[in-house]
Amino acid sequence: MPKGELATGPIVTEALGQGKEVYVPYIHKAAATHSEASTSIMDMVSLRTKEDFEGLEADPWGIPTPSEPSIAGRKHCLGKRGFDPQTPGDGREGMQHLDVIVMPGMAFDRRLARLGHGKGYYDSFLSRYEQGLGASTDSEIGLALEEQVLPEGTEVPEGPHDWRLDALVIGDQPILRR
Repeated sequence: MPKGELATGPIVTEALGQGKEVYVPYIHKAAATHSEASTSIMDMVSLRTKEDFEGLEADPWGIPTPSEPSIAGRKHCLGKRGFDPQTPGDGREGMQHLDVIVMPGMAFDRRLARLGHGKGYYDSFLSRYEQGLGASTDSEIGLALEEQVLPEGTEVPEGPHDWRLDALVIGDQPILRR
């Protein structure tokens, strides 16, 4: 797990134990066209069981990640369009609605803005996910230690591509909501 972020393993394990479907990030190379270079993107793929989750290996950031050979046998929350944005048709076949998206961050502010690690993986994913749904999302939740939340009146820098959270859970404090 990257330093300074809360571990979500117990949440994942509990959700799987309750029979809920859980999706985890998977970072891979996007299909490139002739005019653009290959780039890494993040998608969300399903876990099968608690044992499946426990068997994931850490990626370079320390995040438990499915192996590349296992991806073909997993559900993809973006359906057919997930791994190939050039898929013909509307791409919604097989798309999965996510009830909650837990958003990591290095810092948060009280306006529900977050500072990630600078790669834009979650912001890009959320844009593609909302476009695929054809509707806005309202399920992005951040988990933070008190030390990660900036003092009142101090703001996380934001750009036009940045997504704000719908709620922020800060230790044992009241949940901040939009």
